[in-house]
Amino acid sequence: QVQLVESGGGLVQAGGSLRLSCTASGRAFSLSNYNIGWFRQAPGKERDFVAATTRTGGRTSYADFADFVKGRFTISRSSAKNTVYLQMNSLNPEDTAVYYCAADSSSMLQSGRYAYDYWGQGTQVTVSA
Repeated sequence: QVQLVESGGGLVQAGGSLRLSCTASGRAFSLSNYNIGWFRQAPGKERDFVAATTRTGGRTSYADFADFVKGRFTISRSSAKNTVYLQMNSLNPEDTAVYYCAADSSSMLQSGRYAYDYWGQGTQVTVSA
């Protein structure tokens, strides 16, 4: 059973930063073979796309970001650690949500959540004013 595991969430003041991590547990599951997306869901709201990065496989990966995080969030990978990171800077209270990572095996970068095959349980990010 493959499971993605998020970590790094917490409570931070507005203007602060957090770095979320996404790793895989279970059978050998290399995140390098998957597009990895980050989504977030605030109470009573839909799960929204935040950012995604393409699989590597020896090629340069590229990323896509939701407009509301462009210039503030970055996404990166460590193949050695089998981890994908979401660096979140200049956080504001509207960024408060549960953040999920997800893996997608398709050939194109996807922003729709239904394209993703594997999901983590989420990590809570709370930004105080």
